[in-house]
Amino acid sequence: MRIRCGCSAISKTPTDKRAGEHKPKEEPDERPPPLETEPTPSLEGEETLGGEPDWRSRIKLPRGKSLRVHAAQGVVINSLFQIGLASIGLIQRLGIAAFLTQTEYGIWGLIVTTLVTLSWLKQVGVSDKYVQQDGVDQELAFQKAFTLELLYSAALYGLVLAALPVYAVLYGQGEIVVPGAVLGLVLVVSALQTPIWIAYRQMQFVRQRVLEAINPVVALIVTFALAAAGYGYWSLVIGGVAGAVVAAVAAVLTSPFKLALRYDRGTLGEYFSFSWPLLVSSAGSIVIVQGTVLVANFSVGLAGVGILGLATTVALFADRVDAVIRQTIYPAVCAVRDRRDVFFETFVKSNRIGVIFGLAFGLAFALFASDLVTFVLGDRWEDATGVLQAVGVIVGIRQIAFNWTVFIRADGDTRPLAVNTIVVMAAFILITAPLILTLGLTGWVIGFAASVVIDLIVRTYYLGKLFPGFRMAGYLLRSLLPSIPGPAAVLLIRTLETGPRSAGLAIAELAVYFVVTAAATFVFERALITEVTSYLRGRKQRLAPA
Repeated sequence: MRIRCGCSAISKTPTDKRAGEHKPKEEPDERPPPLETEPTPSLEGEETLGGEPDWRSRIKLPRGKSLRVHAAQGVVINSLFQIGLASIGLIQRLGIAAFLTQTEYGIWGLIVTTLVTLSWLKQVGVSDKYVQQDGVDQELAFQKAFTLELLYSAALYGLVLAALPVYAVLYGQGEIVVPGAVLGLVLVVSALQTPIWIAYRQMQFVRQRVLEAINPVVALIVTFALAAAGYGYWSLVIGGVAGAVVAAVAAVLTSPFKLALRYDRGTLGEYFSFSWPLLVSSAGSIVIVQGTVLVANFSVGLAGVGILGLATTVALFADRVDAVIRQTIYPAVCAVRDRRDVFFETFVKSNRIGVIFGLAFGLAFALFASDLVTFVLGDRWEDATGVLQAVGVIVGIRQIAFNWTVFIRADGDTRPLAVNTIVVMAAFILITAPLILTLGLTGWVIGFAASVVIDLIVRTYYLGKLFPGFRMAGYLLRSLLPSIPGPAAVLLIRTLETGPRSAGLAIAELAVYFVVTAAATFVFERALITEVTSYLRGRKQRLAPA
């Protein structure tokens, strides 16, 4: 690798804006109405957007394909990969429970919670800023971003090594130090996976997702092989490191740009301006998660922490589809951020698609959590049933406007994300933590629900500033309507049931739930579904109202 230092920032076009600048917001009476006609030529052809460089210079669109069609088809490609990979992760974490006791799973929960929350400090938007920038020399821009990512990852790993003994004392579990230090190597190794960012910025979905799929697939294979051999939670540690190493090797070997160290103080300042609110947000999230584990460990013990770990797995899976959409559209949203009508339309429609899955999954989990425990996890997890049911409902509701972070980042002013986390962190300190101490896991559920409500209020405020005229109440009602018939049908069937419950009956009810939910979704969202499917076929379609 080469090291080259300088003071010049990445070259920018005259229309580029620094990450920390406020973009002027349009007044309510000036906001264009939602598009209800064919896309304008600048979105479908090769013309420029608001004087900016043509987005075909930054996004690798197949010839003759519009950005709308490419993004819609990208959601499908990413969904096929990410839903499959999320399922692999869910299978890994739920399946491994069959090999571990609650105490062993609790120890793993302490290890992964400690490292995952500390690794949130790594999510300071380096990749997001790299996607947003429009440097003339893209290889140089990538090398500068890679340098910042590598240096920051190494520093963060040093923090992990220093923090692990402290957490071991706080938890009263000294055995988390060594496996935690080994698993923490993933933070440094993952910096070598930055060539994936290039495919992400260019919206080369298949290449990006194939490279990203290597890590979880390898981790799954290694983890279950070692678990079957009796390695306990070490199977998860070794599997995680193995997956990260193999994925890094593949990314480096296939990178279109050379990896080199290019440190630049101007670039550092530009990235810092964009990233410091995200760092504050990550730090606040760490306080919430680590505080939850510490308070729960004191109040309900290691077995209770294991139940919270399982509930968190469910919450993360519910978020994955929304994450697929966010990751897919972010480069396109950055490209059209000055087209406020398209900007708003993209927010509304992408979120409605995310809610269709997230709310359906959450309510399904609430309805069938007891069957999961009875027929899959076993009686040892019976105490988790009520928590899993409540979490299913809460995370389903949380999907509403969940992708607002994409549009805040693309707009350039990331400070609302820091404010949101600080408010939610205050809710944890004042509401959730005291409830856990007094009511145990029930208190955590109540506090989690209160935090989600507060989070929605903050989102509503900032979305009103970003999109003048946006009203959450009507949007909330429209999001909930397609999800009501499915649970109603299942509950009606259960009132007519007689005799003992069987796995076959549970599967039949699950099928009824998804069929009814799919039919209701088509009825309420027919225009949106028709529009999206037309893009998947590569055809132009009259746009559904946003």
